[in-house]
Amino acid sequence: MPPSRDQSYTPPAAMPDYLIRHATLRQLQLFEAIVRLGSFTRAAEELFLTQPTVSMQIKKLADSMGLPLFEHVGRNVSPTEAGLELYESCRRIFETLANLEMKLADLKGIKRGRLRLGVITTAKYFAPEILGEFCQQYPGIEVALKVSNRDRIIERINANEDDLYIMGQAPADQSEVEAFPFAPNPLVLMAPRNHPLVGKKNIKLSQIVDEPFILREPGSGIRDATLRMFDEFGRRPHVRMELGSNEAIKHAIVGGLGLSVLSLHTLALEGTDGPVAILDVEGMPIMRQWYLVHPKGKELSLVAKAFLEFALELEPRMRERMEVMWPDLHRFVQKTKKPRTKTTRKKD
Repeated sequence: MPPSRDQSYTPPAAMPDYLIRHATLRQLQLFEAIVRLGSFTRAAEELFLTQPTVSMQIKKLADSMGLPLFEHVGRNVSPTEAGLELYESCRRIFETLANLEMKLADLKGIKRGRLRLGVITTAKYFAPEILGEFCQQYPGIEVALKVSNRDRIIERINANEDDLYIMGQAPADQSEVEAFPFAPNPLVLMAPRNHPLVGKKNIKLSQIVDEPFILREPGSGIRDATLRMFDEFGRRPHVRMELGSNEAIKHAIVGGLGLSVLSLHTLALEGTDGPVAILDVEGMPIMRQWYLVHPKGKELSLVAKAFLEFALELEPRMRERMEVMWPDLHRFVQKTKKPRTKTTRKKD
């Protein structure tokens, strides 16, 4: 209960009187953006301010702290030790305020807030659709979507830059993250429509191992899955080229430059009857899952919790969507399942 007027009130001993008098939330917001984006210029652009204004406010903040907050190396800036401490505090402050904003909005009977979502490149084929449905349900929520390859997303997880992440494979060290599978992510072997193996059934891996292959760039989860498949076969693919874009790879396939393993989701717009065909190869599709990931122990905002619950309920619809797009998916999944064998326990 709050104290009445007749009661004396003593502020908590930890009340930061000096910082309250000399630093502002706007200055902390500017500082957080500079550290996160690695640039005064980009922070100014994100917050719609001029660079001189940003520089002036950061100087005032550094003067208040009594320590330099940034080191300048050429055109690059990086936080000092004091800057890193302040950055961690800023993130905690802003997460607390974001939760407060959501709780106050709930008391008013509305939903407001901001969701920061980091996704690997292939997830861009369905993540905007999920976000669109989510925002229809919660129209007051703003969304920031960052698309990058697997290595960069892992860096963002380690830096706690976003609320949630969509990945095709949870990080190897799962002791540091919480990972929730929420949708199927079948990887299939794609070829140009006029390839002689199109339409063939149960193609042996030995029939394609010498074909020219197009791989994603190092750091891609799909690239790693492709190489593991060939390693299990005891061969290495004949790599003709590496490309950093799924769309560029599909164009290269159509141009007859080689075969490639990609997620079925990359055919979401053109379908499976277009210029890119799916080959029926033994051991494929490589059945993987999409995961929603966040650092272990992270206090999710109310918006992030709402999105996590929303996405986890989509699994049946996502699976049905994949099977409608490619009816053979169900048959191939059954084909790749290992038959169950009865085991008997020997008596002592």
